[in-house]
Amino acid sequence: MKLRLHQFLSKCGEFTSKSDVKQAIWDGDITVNDSVIKNIAYEFKPAKRTVKYRGKELFLPQSDVYFLLNKPAGCICSRLNSQELELNKVSVYELFRNAVEPTVYETLVTVGRLDEDTTGLLLVTTDGKLVHSVPDPNRKIKKTYRVETEEPITDAQLDSIRKGVNVSVVEYGSLEEFQTRPAIIDLESPSCALLTIDEGKKRQIRRMFTTLGNHVSHLHRVSTEGLVLEEYALGLGQFCSITREDINRALFS
Repeated sequence: MKLRLHQFLSKCGEFTSKSDVKQAIWDGDITVNDSVIKNIAYEFKPAKRTVKYRGKELFLPQSDVYFLLNKPAGCICSRLNSQELELNKVSVYELFRNAVEPTVYETLVTVGRLDEDTTGLLLVTTDGKLVHSVPDPNRKIKKTYRVETEEPITDAQLDSIRKGVNVSVVEYGSLEEFQTRPAIIDLESPSCALLTIDEGKKRQIRRMFTTLGNHVSHLHRVSTEGLVLEEYALGLGQFCSITREDINRALFS
């Protein structure tokens, strides 16, 4: 499989940011088969080419790793940019910094995302194929959440969610509108429900309830298809290794 040069360098673990990758290429510090390459979009097959940074040979991680994380509140599912650092944001990746090799840490990616204040099941991996396949809306992979709301959930709200909600909310001065697919929802108490959706639009569940005149006070993902968080006995912020075979059985079989 061919990779672009900047993709290879981002995965190899030598660089701490995409800007460092680009600068190394533009500075002429990168060679492919001993030829200087200054084109970040240059494509090649890593198995057939030798890549060096200032004479040091670089390699891709030898095998992918998979982690199941019980995501705590207050963490975002992306690497921190300068603005987020100034705001003292915390990234889920920091939970892994001292627990894995640096080359692994730099190539970790979340499989989909959970909002900063949402807790629960989150897969984290170096496997790019998994990262793209699970959130694919055409696969209709089911994710179940425990939803706690500020007000009791009415019969009318339940009916709307089961049929599909015409979401219409204004955030940051812009109007967001979309139609959700029919979902499965069952009450655990008047203000708490288990909700299963097979799509994952941005802040979808919170926006559904806002549109219906209620508001989510806490959101926790309990499962993704057959992958059930409570079976792993993980506290908030804890994670464990999991195999691709286990993921395939739970999500795709």
